[in-house]
Amino acid sequence: MSERRSVLITGASKGIGAATAERFMAADNGVTDLILLARESAEFTATQERLHAGNPHGKAIRPYYVDLADRARTVGVLKDVMAEVGRVDILVNNAGYTSPRAFQQVEFADFERTMAVNLYAPFTLVQELLHNGNTFELIVNIASTAGMAGRPGWLTYSASKAALITMSEVMKEELAIYGTRVVCISPGRCATDLRKTLAPDEDPTTIMQPEDVAGVIEMLTTDVGRFVDSRNLVVRL
Repeated sequence: MSERRSVLITGASKGIGAATAERFMAADNGVTDLILLARESAEFTATQERLHAGNPHGKAIRPYYVDLADRARTVGVLKDVMAEVGRVDILVNNAGYTSPRAFQQVEFADFERTMAVNLYAPFTLVQELLHNGNTFELIVNIASTAGMAGRPGWLTYSASKAALITMSEVMKEELAIYGTRVVCISPGRCATDLRKTLAPDEDPTTIMQPEDVAGVIEMLTTDVGRFVDSRNLVVRL
């Protein structure tokens, strides 16, 4: 049997996560297993159906249902992934959450959930997989241009993404000894459901689409992508 090569994508039910899964599924890129993490939903079911319908290279689709704010459940899922797949070569930390509020209206529980999904979950995925003996070829952390400059009403989201950008810098330096590349991507305005929450009056047809960001992620896994050495790669129109 030829050697297996896997990619794990969080937030895989829709938006950038689903678009990235579809790109990896369609390409003849050596990836044999798509490990998809998301909460159970109609969108996640629909994404899996599309992937099964468009699978020209016979890749394995491995969905895992998890709320990444639940750290204990996330740790358990990662143990299952290692037992069932054996390794994670490419990790795309894409899942995101926010509930925009003015500073004085922010509920602390919501701040905690934002940090849990946007920051603690990427930390947990990388650390737990390392603890389980996994070494990565590539880690892609999806931050945001909102993490580069604070914006009114976006306090919890901007804070979580700023921390992810900095955490990615540390990962890049510390994991280099394993031959792991770490790239942080900060998309600008992108037509996702999360963006609708942040900017409900915006016309989504006038901004970047999830497929555009997915194309950049796919590029990073190619031979050309090896020459992209950026601590924070800004992707925007």
